[in-house]
Amino acid sequence: MRVSVIGTGYVGLMQGVMLAEFGLKVICMDVDEKKIESLNNGIAPIYEPGLNELLNKHINNGRLQFSCNINHAIDDVDVIFIAVGTPSQDDGSADLNYVLNVAQSIGEQIKSYAVIVNKSTVPVGTGQLVKQTICNKIVERNLEIEFDVVSNPEFLREGKAVSDCLNPDRIVLGAENKKSLKIMQHIYDALHINQVPFVCTNLETAELIKYSANAFLAVKISFINEIALLAEKTGANIGDIAYGMGLDCRIAPYFLQCGPGYGGSCFPKDTRAIVEIANNNAEELLVVRAAITANEKQKQRMVEKICNVMSTVDNKTIGILGLTFKADTDDMRDAPSIDIINGLIKNGANIRVYCPQGMKEAQWRLEHHKKKITYCSDEYDVSNGASAIVIMTEWGQFISLDLSVLRKNMSDNVFFDLRNMFVDSDDIRTIFKYFAVGHN
Repeated sequence: MRVSVIGTGYVGLMQGVMLAEFGLKVICMDVDEKKIESLNNGIAPIYEPGLNELLNKHINNGRLQFSCNINHAIDDVDVIFIAVGTPSQDDGSADLNYVLNVAQSIGEQIKSYAVIVNKSTVPVGTGQLVKQTICNKIVERNLEIEFDVVSNPEFLREGKAVSDCLNPDRIVLGAENKKSLKIMQHIYDALHINQVPFVCTNLETAELIKYSANAFLAVKISFINEIALLAEKTGANIGDIAYGMGLDCRIAPYFLQCGPGYGGSCFPKDTRAIVEIANNNAEELLVVRAAITANEKQKQRMVEKICNVMSTVDNKTIGILGLTFKADTDDMRDAPSIDIINGLIKNGANIRVYCPQGMKEAQWRLEHHKKKITYCSDEYDVSNGASAIVIMTEWGQFISLDLSVLRKNMSDNVFFDLRNMFVDSDDIRTIFKYFAVGHN
């Protein structure tokens, strides 16, 4: 079976590599010539543990090809995955321009039956819109070409995407007939053999499953973050609260770790998008809207916490450890670090930062603050002259910090652990004035 993936961003690249790992021959297409050149040389444009090894494996065995020619991705293929970006617009809705541009190209080039798969996260109704767009272009060519549109949303966790691809919780397929469904099930034969659950439904349901899942997880994170703020004021221990809650099988322990707020490529974008989808359908998602508000509040409270503990951060140096929205990724999209650093600088602070993978992206995302931010060589360099250290992201290498060396370099001894990495350590409290989230 011949397969193509249009778009080599995070989702598209992972999908292409995964399908090659399943034994399929895959063409991945993107308009970015520099990215395609790098990929053909076996260099991934993103950091994801395990990705480079699989990428080079399947380039070398010939299963994986990269091209800037969209004709190669459309002609003589059985299945075409659309995996382009759907960024948020000002009103929170998903921008479908990239998706529909691809649909138009497919309609202009398609020559025989193919299954068109929406892998991008798209609003309800996009599958029908893609179908109509392709139809219109085929009609303009005075041709009759059969095709089907399927919704197959992704559920990848950044930093764990390789294992999520190879051992997913489920495969969701939204299809309109048995023919396209059978082809998609064949695509994922390797997972079917491993008894991965398949959710087979219609287009609209599949599209809404993705948004609903991400919105629910965002609600869960926002909930525990608000309880953490309450725990600090009442003398309660958020770790024990989350543990006690998570033992209830109706709740489960996942996504009950409090912190500085959620970020990344999915939760902020998808919560805003599903609220806008509801607005367009004369419904109001009060719970999801509250989670969005609570997440913004959480980031602001972290700024307030740091400023209040230190009386003032004006003309003080704050060392930041971690910039990405989570560990094991280089992604800073909507990372809490951006808003918190902005808030600290607004209050007069100077910033020293280090992140294992986020430094390159941070320099352009925070370019407007370049005079106030020093990018450091390692975690100890961050502490030089700092009045306080803030752990922003839970990178594993930070847990083995030599705290005495860190303290020796500092001008004061305040330590803010926004990920509660050291909350069970007695040593840190003998060296620093230690402040976690949801703990006194």
